[in-house]
Amino acid sequence: MTISYPEKSIPTVAIVGRTNVGKSTLFNRIVGKNKALTSGTRGTTRTSNIDTFIWRGRTFRIIDTGGIDFAKDVPLEMEIKKQIEIALTQAQAIIFLVDSKDGLLPQEKEWAHKLRQSKLPVFFVGNKADNPARRHQLQGPEWLKLGLGEPLAVSAVSGSGVGDLLDVVIKKLKGAKSATIEAKKKAIRVSIIGRPNVGKSTLFNSLIGEERVIISPVAHTTRESHDTLILKDDEPFLFVDTAGIRRRAHVEAGLEKMGVNQTVNTIMASDVVLLVLDIEEPFNAQDKNLINLIGKKHKGLIIILNKWDLVAEAEASEEDLRNQFLEQVGGYFPFLRYTPIIFVSAKTHLRVHKIFELIKTVAANREKIIDEDELRKFLLYLTKKHLPTRGKGTRYPKIYSLRQIAAMPPTFEVTIKQKTSLQESYLKYIVNELHKNYDFSGTPVIVYAKKIKV
Repeated sequence: MTISYPEKSIPTVAIVGRTNVGKSTLFNRIVGKNKALTSGTRGTTRTSNIDTFIWRGRTFRIIDTGGIDFAKDVPLEMEIKKQIEIALTQAQAIIFLVDSKDGLLPQEKEWAHKLRQSKLPVFFVGNKADNPARRHQLQGPEWLKLGLGEPLAVSAVSGSGVGDLLDVVIKKLKGAKSATIEAKKKAIRVSIIGRPNVGKSTLFNSLIGEERVIISPVAHTTRESHDTLILKDDEPFLFVDTAGIRRRAHVEAGLEKMGVNQTVNTIMASDVVLLVLDIEEPFNAQDKNLINLIGKKHKGLIIILNKWDLVAEAEASEEDLRNQFLEQVGGYFPFLRYTPIIFVSAKTHLRVHKIFELIKTVAANREKIIDEDELRKFLLYLTKKHLPTRGKGTRYPKIYSLRQIAAMPPTFEVTIKQKTSLQESYLKYIVNELHKNYDFSGTPVIVYAKKIKV
């Protein structure tokens, strides 16, 4: 299995600094979208945010890193430091961001010492310079003591000075080899969702083949969505790791709620969703809510039963466990009988490689188009096997045609005579028969009735 990372061929800039100086706000300003969560909470960013932007006709990559205050009692500080080290190995330039409002703090001195040892060009930038007084403050002699020159004044919130900053940065990078990401075909967008601590981030790292996001037993370590484009044997996949979703009543206001909203938006933009379940935890109401959410958005679905390494010596076989799971949820979600289910261990990488083929199959099924002649034959088969039953009304309906009107998801229209109606159960019968006869595994199939004058 060969995995490559197209984005790493693009000239890269890393934003570093202590907590709460506005790194994520500057990142969002540069990439032109609210990709990174921003808040007044220190340490909002843990795993680095990565995206690309175009400036003066060239494509660049930018990394927003977590803030470091060089304190021993900060949760996940060592993990964040590791993320920063990775970012610096990939970068060709560094933006060192400070807060003009707070002035020079001891953490900046430690950062300056670290950055002076770097062989990379460092751009010293003073953020929150929203007025002349703040800009003048950045000209004070205390900043020059850091040995990085006078900071360039910007306001990430208003955008003031950001264009000048980018001009300076790309001028320094003019010798760096520029590249654009040109996939031969559209990447399949795959989101990884589930309750907190089911192993989503571990699975994400296992799928992309590197330690891209922070993994921790602490619940809600992942606060925001993180995506990575990879080429696996020249096939493009865009994987998105998401924040865990608890029951709505338990979701706290602030960062957790913002992360949940981001996860919902990620699902809406996905082609295929990997729903990760912890095999040792019983299926519960929140899993049901997540399946409902995916179904309402009409997305492709693969169920990942994770942590199989913990029960590999169980007396029950995988087939028995799969049937137990289907029996447990079948009453709620009959369509899951057509949903791929795979037992994996994200930690040991057991069967993770098989997920790629499942993703391609489900994505192809979402785009499947059934020929009109084939559907005419299929309609004869349907009505011969089971005549339509009437819904409301006195007349038995006659089905005149069955045609596919859309894909992604596959959508079919049944035409019946006006003043007649079909029972909902008959439409479900058609859906089930379409699944059985045309392999729409992993994707929802929509069938509705349309009345016509004859």
